[in-house]
Amino acid sequence: DGDRVGAVLDRNGLRPFRYLVTTDDRLVMASEVGVLDIPPEQVLFKERIYPGRMFLLDPERGGIIDDAAIKSELSQAQPYGEWLRDNAVHLDALPDPDPSLDGHHAIGPGDLVGLQQAFGYTAEELGMLLEPMAVSGGEAIGSMGNDTPLAVLSDRPQLLFSYFKQLFAQVSNPPLDAIREELVTSVAMSLGAQLNLFDETPEHARQLKLTGPVLTGQELEKIRQVDRPGIKAATLSMLFDPSGGEGELDRALERLCREASEAVEAGNSILILSDRGVDATHAPIPSLLATAGVHHHLIREGTRTRVGLVVESGEPREVAHLALLIGYGAGAVNPYLVFKTIENEKAQGIFPDSLDLETAGKNYVKAANKGLLKIISKMGISTLHSYRGAQVFEAVGLSQELVDRHFTWTASRVGGIGTDSIEADVLRRHRAAYAEPELAARLELDPGGDYYWRRDGEYHMWNPDTIAKLQQAATANDPKAYDDFARLANEYEQRMCTLRGLLEFKPSEPVPIDEVEPAAVIVKRFATGAISLGAIGPEAHESLAVAMNRIGARSNSGEGGEDYRRYKPDANGDRRHSAVKQVASGRFGVTPNYLVNASDLQIKMAQGSKPGEGGQLPGHKVDDYIGWVRNSTPGVELISPPPHHDIYSIEDLAQLIHDLKNTNPEARIHVKLVAEVGVGTIAAGVSKAHGDVVLISGDSGGTGASPESSIKHAGLPWELGIAEAQQVLVANDLRGRIVVQADGQIKTGRDIAIACLLGADEFGIATASLVTQGCIMLRKCHLNTCSVGIATQDPELRKRFAGKPESLINYFFFLAEELRGIMAQLGFRTVNEMVGRVDMLDTAKAIDHWQKTKGIDLGGLLMKPEPPEGVATYHCESQDHGLELALDHQLIAASKEAIEGGEPVSIELPIRNANRTVGAMLSGEVAKRYGEDGLPPGTIQASFTGSAGQSFAAFLTKGISFTLEGDTNDYVGKGISGGQLVIVPPKHARFVP
Repeated sequence: DGDRVGAVLDRNGLRPFRYLVTTDDRLVMASEVGVLDIPPEQVLFKERIYPGRMFLLDPERGGIIDDAAIKSELSQAQPYGEWLRDNAVHLDALPDPDPSLDGHHAIGPGDLVGLQQAFGYTAEELGMLLEPMAVSGGEAIGSMGNDTPLAVLSDRPQLLFSYFKQLFAQVSNPPLDAIREELVTSVAMSLGAQLNLFDETPEHARQLKLTGPVLTGQELEKIRQVDRPGIKAATLSMLFDPSGGEGELDRALERLCREASEAVEAGNSILILSDRGVDATHAPIPSLLATAGVHHHLIREGTRTRVGLVVESGEPREVAHLALLIGYGAGAVNPYLVFKTIENEKAQGIFPDSLDLETAGKNYVKAANKGLLKIISKMGISTLHSYRGAQVFEAVGLSQELVDRHFTWTASRVGGIGTDSIEADVLRRHRAAYAEPELAARLELDPGGDYYWRRDGEYHMWNPDTIAKLQQAATANDPKAYDDFARLANEYEQRMCTLRGLLEFKPSEPVPIDEVEPAAVIVKRFATGAISLGAIGPEAHESLAVAMNRIGARSNSGEGGEDYRRYKPDANGDRRHSAVKQVASGRFGVTPNYLVNASDLQIKMAQGSKPGEGGQLPGHKVDDYIGWVRNSTPGVELISPPPHHDIYSIEDLAQLIHDLKNTNPEARIHVKLVAEVGVGTIAAGVSKAHGDVVLISGDSGGTGASPESSIKHAGLPWELGIAEAQQVLVANDLRGRIVVQADGQIKTGRDIAIACLLGADEFGIATASLVTQGCIMLRKCHLNTCSVGIATQDPELRKRFAGKPESLINYFFFLAEELRGIMAQLGFRTVNEMVGRVDMLDTAKAIDHWQKTKGIDLGGLLMKPEPPEGVATYHCESQDHGLELALDHQLIAASKEAIEGGEPVSIELPIRNANRTVGAMLSGEVAKRYGEDGLPPGTIQASFTGSAGQSFAAFLTKGISFTLEGDTNDYVGKGISGGQLVIVPPKHARFVP
């Protein structure tokens, strides 16, 4: 402010802040050391700001004020502790509710199944989702990707929750590591009026404090009956008359909002929105619609901060449901039907005898809280209180009118259904439950089929027919079988599942297919996707690599490292190493030798099946071999951190790109993202950060192990991500210097053609690749019990693996030939001509023939950028990584005798903070020649004086010793792999380090 200088570092310490004070009282502050060259004898002391701490320079008060002194002064400005003691109310401290005042409707034994039907429960959900939560206190884990239709394209009634996808942080801000950074997280919530933030009064402390957002029935009754100054609750009904005719749901919403306003004016500080009382004459308003509707209604009226919202509903049961309710304004949720269902499951003997009912209920709450922490952590949010009302979701398949009114400010790009279709789905479920009341006691739940294929369940793109046809085509090299497979997979007019299924090719002037570039060239644009050694067995992993290397395409190691013995060719010339080596947050097996044996180095920022989370390998799949490859302990579950702990911004990503490019200058540096709103801006940042390739994965990508809620509810289709990336990259003249790759349930040449027309240069095909090797979609990858020997480390099961590289090669050539046929039909001779030609796509006529799809608008998806002349629309130039400036060129020249002959050398050089990634290129040269063994200790000894730049001694390999007299910046010793690093203060330094 002209008199004082202040700063505060976030609680996670994501941004560097360093300062020093000189002997003549100068203060130097920067994000890096070495910004000014100050003689060490003039430095009085050096320091940094620690996470969550403050810095203040106030000359009038004598200089730098200590963090503790600042906070002590602020915390004593008012008697805050006294205010809290006198006014805050803790739910746990409230007396037990009076049973005679119990306001809820009891659920009798004959009512349960009817209620479950009315709220859309399935038997599959009970067994797959609720049972693991109640028994183990953790979320259900699944595997493989989501191959069911988008909610708006499903012909089965869908919960409104299913029309929303969770957003997540990637690159521009990091997700939070909720496991290792649990200290800074909290699920505690408070309910009540939120007074003016700029005032400080005792009344501000009148809040009802909750330890978590998930309430039992008894806890809800405590809230309903609370009677304390400033804390009073009112219950509003979320029911409507199912016989009320068209528009009754809208009328019920208007009534609910009106009653909410009246309750606020009556002085209530907590509103309980309840759907208790569902029966033959009462249907539930979807809890999310009611919560968001009331939330935004009160915002528009300017009264939202006067009340807290509690939802009492039988509809939410999954963690994703709870997150949506909180994200749209709820402060707490009582999923009463979940607790009644758990009680029933216990009574039926489904749970272990040792598990009592109270513990099962507590386990569910524990699992829900852990799951909520995981979801908020995806966005980098530390506390659930901050997540309330944040609306970090994208709506997929809801009309803009509905979003604007009830989900205001929520991203929504494709349009879709309104309240009339939502009402129709509610009534379909209600009729199934109550159409014949005399049958209520004999009702059985729908068996389900969302997670596993069932004959009468939800449609799955991978089903017995498509799997059998693809395997027949691939193993027998049978073109007719492939045509049958492609026909089944492409029949979106009958089975619309994806956004690309709503698109069709425009008629055009065809060209002779002989003039289209050959399949042998096209297949080089294909990749198998990242599938780690550990998620699948060595035989399957190597089969994919051999196939890809034979045809010049790329297999991907995944994040589990790779056996360095695979880097040497086999006697028959086959190469079993993966062309793409992945560098993920866990850095399993990442050594200089690993990095130099790659044509692509892929930085995994997110994964389609669980964006915002880290990779997961169950302990029973970590045998001795996998533990050795990953440099970890056998039998221990491996969960990668959700963020890279060296990437908290686009600048940090640029640094890792630079580090990897230095280590292996011949490799393309490749960044893996997941589609979400704003991914185009991130892709532009990747291009500016000198990434050579950006992969945009869809939400349906496969996985070896992932929470089921993430598989179903996070990320967006790649069609949206590729289209947005193409539009943003072209608009900013960045498209020509970066390859755009798409993946996520790509199965046919038609899928590839649409990805290409939307803007992709290359294409990843992972799940289908495994199907050619024998996968039959058992979805048991995480259990280590794969009966076809693919996704298992069990030596007996691995003997059953029957996959062959030839099968995958056959499939990829079928894909290329199908693509060539489409190219000829559309008049394209090369893939480059086709990239980004979105004007050759149109919406399918089927959209107009089905009620749910009539509101879909794909105009944003099909918008073609109109760049000025000379602006590239496909990849056609190389990035300039600036490697010629590297200090390592001097190190390599001075180490020539050591590298070529193993002779010891000593080097002395000055260093400054512009010298980044010193040692990485040198380590790469040593690894190329000596592999994993490196050189004998101390063969190359380098001494430096000064302030080193970022990533000093990154990936330093065996035989290299660095000594630095001075200081260094972020990422020092990143990925060090057997090298030796010594850092000492300057000789004439006055400060104690």
